[in-house]
Order: sequence, then structure tokens, then C-alpha cells
Amino acid sequence: MRDRDDATEIEAPLPGRAVRGSATGKPIMAALDLLGRRGALRIVWELRESRVLTFRALQAAAELPPGTLNTRLAELRAADIVAADGGYRLSPRGLDLISALWPLMRWSEDWADKLGS
Repeated sequence: MRDRDDATEIEAPLPGRAVRGSATGKPIMAALDLLGRRGALRIVWELRESRVLTFRALQAAAELPPGTLNTRLAELRAADIVAADGGYRLSPRGLDLISALWPLMRWSEDWADKLGS
């Protein structure tokens, strides 16, 4: 899928394409590849709770260099997780992702407690 607002083609990991760790491009593997890229989860996290941030505000919050942030935003937009509309915000699919991550966060906290971290 191409980011419709960007003139360059974005090679975001998307379901159905070969991605890191999977030649088949199964949806879960594409999602893990996308979210495992440097800064991707941090961007999603900073945009949670319906936050709308400018590029500069998001750069400061995510602590990413401009080039990396620009690449991740383009990938997340191509994957329909982030939208750019008067700033950057999560799309409806991005908000669904936040909801899906809460059980993983609870699991990870329990895991850390059990390991004594």
C-alpha cells in the first residue's frame, strides 16, 4: 500500500508481503516487524489517548532523529495506524492497536513481577 499523501513509495511491512522473519507475510509477522522498528511503538505510545502532536513535539517526545521519525511516520501512515490531519494522531486502526496492546502490557508487568524485576 502506498502512503497516499507522500510522493515516495513507502516499503512498510504489510500483511501479504515478505517481512523480516517471514517469507509469507502473515499478518502477525507484518505487525511485529512494523512495531519492532526503531521508535515505532514509541510513536504509537506518544499518540495514545487521542493526542495530536506536531512533528517537532512528536520528535521531542519520542526522542528520535528527524530522519528516523519521518521514515517511521511514513510507514505507520502507509499501514493506516497514524494519520496526519492538523498534526499526527492515531487513526481508528491505531486506536484499536492501543486497545490490543493493553493485555500485553498487563502480561509484561506480571512477568516482570514474577521475575523479581
